Amino acid sequence: MSILVTGSAGHLGEAIMRSLRTQGRQAQGVDIKPSPFTNFVGSITDRSFIKQCMIGVQAVIHTATLHKPHIATHTYQDFIDTNISGTLALLEEAVTAGVRSFIYTSTTSTFGSALTPAEDEPAAWITESVTPIPRNIYGVTKVAAENLCELFARKQHLAAIVLRISRFFPEADDDDAATSAKYRSAKEQANELLYRRVDMEDVVSAHLQAVEKAQHIGFGRYIISATTPFTPDDLSMLRMDAPAVVRRLFPDYDSLFAKQQWNMFPGIDRVYVNSRALEDLELRPKYDFRYVLECIRAGRDFRSPLAREVGSKGYHDALFEHGPYPVE
Repeated sequence: MSILVTGSAGHLGEAIMRSLRTQGRQAQGVDIKPSPFTNFVGSITDRSFIKQCMIGVQAVIHTATLHKPHIATHTYQDFIDTNISGTLALLEEAVTAGVRSFIYTSTTSTFGSALTPAEDEPAAWITESVTPIPRNIYGVTKVAAENLCELFARKQHLAAIVLRISRFFPEADDDDAATSAKYRSAKEQANELLYRRVDMEDVVSAHLQAVEKAQHIGFGRYIISATTPFTPDDLSMLRMDAPAVVRRLFPDYDSLFAKQQWNMFPGIDRVYVNSRALEDLELRPKYDFRYVLECIRAGRDFRSPLAREVGSKGYHDALFEHGPYPVE
């Protein structure tokens, strides 16, 4: 099976291309930037370019996008052109080329305001049934592109899978509190694996599983995140005293964290639930909080080898005064 990977110079696109090449599978990368993992350099909004890229392709993994950190440097029209019109061009040319499956990389950012409960409410239990309330043009365009995939699955019978990916990038998020750091600290990443983060290797596995399962599923949306140890019964206490919940589930976490000079977040406001992906995609995430504790005991880095190989890429060619991102 020949697989076309868009965004092959980015974090995820490179990781997917690395994995496919390691497995000896036929894959070609597309990006607006040259890279060792890019076969075709051009824009996904260029219809004639995309038509050429689709020749002989059986599956498309579409990771190319403008991200949330681009909001301050790009216009709304830029987001519409890339995230919506670019996805539409890929879908239409995929149908014309007889592509069998289309995997779209979306984001848990689509949930937007639904992720933040009121101060007196329990943490939010986030499943695919939660209705997105996008906060910005990034979320709006990602939801629109998801809906295009669903439309093409229904009207054109193109098997399409939407993967809503939680945090997997090493950089800080683009908010005022985080922009001073180049990377999210290991402590933060470890804590986030409890409820809102996934390792790069598990993200790649989800995409490759989706390629294999798409024909059987037809269309589906899936949250891709590390498997949480929490249940709905934990949500009230997580908001008030997250360390107490974690201590009950992992009695030795305090001493292990102390060795690293780490501490647990005092409260957690959301929990991403991956149970649908576990069942339908047969996804088996390896890198979760339990794995973090095993690595601390053994003195190992808890990040996957693939995450370390890809490393930090950032989202802009320029550096900014207050950190890796310009703040909107």
